Amino acid sequence: MSDKIVRAISADGFVKAAAVSTRDLTERARNIHRTLPVATAALGRALAAASMMGNALKSDGASVTLQFKGGGPLGTVLAVSDNEGNVRGTVDHPATDLPLRADGKLDVGSAVGHEGTLTVIRDLNMKEPYVGSVGLMGGEIAEDLAAYFVESEQIPTACGLGVLVDRDQSVKAAGGYLIQLLPGAGEGTISKVEGSLMAAGAVTALMEKYPNPADMLRVALPDFELEFLEESPVEYRCTCSRERMERALISMGAAELRSLIDEQGGAELTCRFCDRVQTFTKAELEELLTSAKR
Repeated sequence: MSDKIVRAISADGFVKAAAVSTRDLTERARNIHRTLPVATAALGRALAAASMMGNALKSDGASVTLQFKGGGPLGTVLAVSDNEGNVRGTVDHPATDLPLRADGKLDVGSAVGHEGTLTVIRDLNMKEPYVGSVGLMGGEIAEDLAAYFVESEQIPTACGLGVLVDRDQSVKAAGGYLIQLLPGAGEGTISKVEGSLMAAGAVTALMEKYPNPADMLRVALPDFELEFLEESPVEYRCTCSRERMERALISMGAAELRSLIDEQGGAELTCRFCDRVQTFTKAELEELLTSAKR
């Protein structure tokens, strides 16, 4: 089954929900960045969360960036989504390897770190992007996102994210859900959501059994009649291009570009999201230098 995202609302209008399956795109990220399992899990969770948040933006060209800086051995975990839910991401130290937790699960919290921040950047194509930041709760990604929504946007939120890594280190299942209460929801609704999610169990087990995100939502919220509003495919999509890299070189300024030409006689730039390499000859850099001087 190809990766896709679904959005739904409860019949009573008090709960909205999104769920996404991201096995293929997480596997692509693993292959691009050559991540070991704990890095695969952290990056995969961040990509799933970014996809659901990005897909909620309906403005063409809008984007969401999630940046986790927890002080752990992974370094920064970064995920970016466009307004359709297509994502790209990276992690500073993809070869990080940690012992499993006592319960046999990957120790994402320790890998990300507990002392740091989650920064959310929403670019809605206005003059300035919206930037919000909260302290990390534990580095497990999902609980940090839920805390962000409560603290920064005052939206009661339940977030479940998971990546199931197979014995050969490939991605067996990945995805998650984002469930939020709408204005007017009372304590009864809150209790029903909490009880339903507790009964549903771990999100990785849900995804493995119900790879269709709509089915996963139905199982996660059995006490609610859900109206599904939309379903759309998502993928790992990098937006890098030679033109973007040319602009990056020009933005260095004439002095730094001149130094690059004199010292190296050329340049190779690698996209941090997809590892695509663009090579620039000395003559091409000279042309860019002319542009930088204008």
